[in-house]
Amino acid sequence: MNQKFIPRLIAFEITRTCNFKCRHCRANASPNSFKDELTSRECFKILENISSFARPIIILTGGEPMMRKDVFEIASYGTGLGLKMVLASCGTLLSESSIEKMKQSGIKRISLSVDGADEKTHDGLRQVKGAFKSVIKAAETARKNGMEFQINTTVTKLNYKQLPEIFDLAVKTGAVSFHPFMLVPTGRGKEMADLELSAREYEKILNWVYEKREKTPINLKPTCAPHYYRIFREREKEKGRPVDFKTHGLDAMTKGCMGGQSFAFISHKGKVQICGFLDIEAGDLRKENLDFKKIWEESTLFKEVRNIDEYSGKCGYCEYGKVCGGCRARAYAVSGNYLGEEPFCNYKPKNNKVKSG
Repeated sequence: MNQKFIPRLIAFEITRTCNFKCRHCRANASPNSFKDELTSRECFKILENISSFARPIIILTGGEPMMRKDVFEIASYGTGLGLKMVLASCGTLLSESSIEKMKQSGIKRISLSVDGADEKTHDGLRQVKGAFKSVIKAAETARKNGMEFQINTTVTKLNYKQLPEIFDLAVKTGAVSFHPFMLVPTGRGKEMADLELSAREYEKILNWVYEKREKTPINLKPTCAPHYYRIFREREKEKGRPVDFKTHGLDAMTKGCMGGQSFAFISHKGKVQICGFLDIEAGDLRKENLDFKKIWEESTLFKEVRNIDEYSGKCGYCEYGKVCGGCRARAYAVSGNYLGEEPFCNYKPKNNKVKSG
């Protein structure tokens, strides 16, 4: 196996059932039940296979994973295999008793989604009245009961000006990390394509993240924003600071788009993708005897996205290609070509060798 490509983070969508119906949901999750979801035993076998060759963080996600009755059994099984289990939740089902079950199952961290600094903005995106109060209460419950949590925010034109306030709210509630997710218009998010930030607005927000990270008491990590790692290097270069692991830790090692390279997504029916936002199947676990390793190593899609030199447009010749890579899902959503250039990046590579495609 090519040791360069090892899964370090896997989002495992164990259900698409959710008590919310958010405007930006990539999964089109809803309160309905979904047919043919992976069984408990299938989930166990998949985790066994993953643990046979890697020790990634497993994000139990959905939908709302806590709406699945065996969620803590799945978490416990993964923990027993030596995998680090975490969970992404809307927060409404969080209670002292559920946190205790999380701890017993080995879940070390949860993520809570806050998409606005006030009720109007958050509840409007989540399409559930009282959602904002619920998630703030969930954060307080997690903090009081010793469960580490991070705050995730999907960034659109509706809330990007509130980011400083949302960040302050994350710090105030006791979050250990704040992850702004740049909208990728997939799933129900397609209906919000006109609310995606412009390339110029992306630059502004990512420069704000860079400036904030040196002053913040908590971790600040933009997601689905690969060009941040180009901005990070540009800004450090301006200060005469070479970027390496010794001086910058994981910021120096983390790549922009990790899809198919150190990150993968498993759907509620066992479909494997490079990420949850690029809705193209890399392999079907049920057809491959639940062998995730085989798909990870042999999938044509995974092999293609790992070959950055074959990307078309400026992503194929940009000097920051190997630390950024552009968002493959966003490229596909806009142009229909997942190897195409990142459509929301206004950087002009110094190498002006234009590639077609």
